[in-house]
Amino acid sequence: MKDRPIDILGLGVTTVDDFLYVAGYPPPDVKTRVVRRDRQCGGLTMTALVAAARLGARCSYAGVLGDDELSQMVVDCMQREDIDTGLLVRRPGARPVHATIVVDLQTQTRNIFYDPAGAVGADVAWPPASVVCSAKVLFVDTYGIEGMTRAARIAREHGIPVVADFEHGEAPGFGELLHLVDHLIVSRGFACSWTESPDPEVAASRLWHDGRDTVVVTDGDRGGWYVTRASGLMPRHYPAFEVNTVDTTGCGDVFHGAYAAALARGLCLEERLRLATAAAALKASKPGGQAGAPTLAEVEAFVSDTLAGRPVFSLDAHHVTS
Repeated sequence: MKDRPIDILGLGVTTVDDFLYVAGYPPPDVKTRVVRRDRQCGGLTMTALVAAARLGARCSYAGVLGDDELSQMVVDCMQREDIDTGLLVRRPGARPVHATIVVDLQTQTRNIFYDPAGAVGADVAWPPASVVCSAKVLFVDTYGIEGMTRAARIAREHGIPVVADFEHGEAPGFGELLHLVDHLIVSRGFACSWTESPDPEVAASRLWHDGRDTVVVTDGDRGGWYVTRASGLMPRHYPAFEVNTVDTTGCGDVFHGAYAAALARGLCLEERLRLATAAAALKASKPGGQAGAPTLAEVEAFVSDTLAGRPVFSLDAHHVTS
């Protein structure tokens, strides 16, 4: 991606995921036959970048990895997806999160067992401020809070939108990072836990402040809620697309990546949400995490069919991928 502008700059977590598919999740002390297994890359930031790249966004990764086999698998995967790794930092002892994901084929649910030892995410002083300012969107998560906060502060000071994917807020300094994000997209579980409200609509309102552009609380196949100034700061509901769910692994990450890609290309909020919900729905209809992330052509065909010929997006595929 040398000499090409960056649509989305990611700094956060990458994973190597070992998927085990079983007919039903077992109770304790029971042997269960594995129907099939697969190894894929994943992680909040990495899956979002893969999803965005498949939709035509120019993505770059500037986080920290090591020299081990799992790190190399992640780098190889990014390069296959045309994600620039020229800003990647290599550090001895660093590595991706290594996860085992057990997928219950009967209930279409999954349990995730992860080992974060060695996972760094964002470096405390990298990348240079000029790189952050050259991106159209900065994508952050909770891995490497100090480095994430530094980059988010630089981005906000220079008018670069910050899109976040947060699963938890236990890390020291998380509150400052949360405050800096202007496009906050979180799950119902996180939103309700953080705001101490069981109602996602109320949670969306409580996550708003004047420095935000948009707050989105996702709620799976129930759609979600969003708050913007344009909505008069009143939470509004958006629907999900109906699909035959096969595996929900990575749906939230794909939603984030699709939203960031749409934001980088200047789509309005309605179109950003439509693209993100459609991409997440298509991912849910396929097994695996990143493997199920759709292309722009697949999303456009799906939305066009679902909406019976109504306009899909204001930017056509040529403009989005140019």
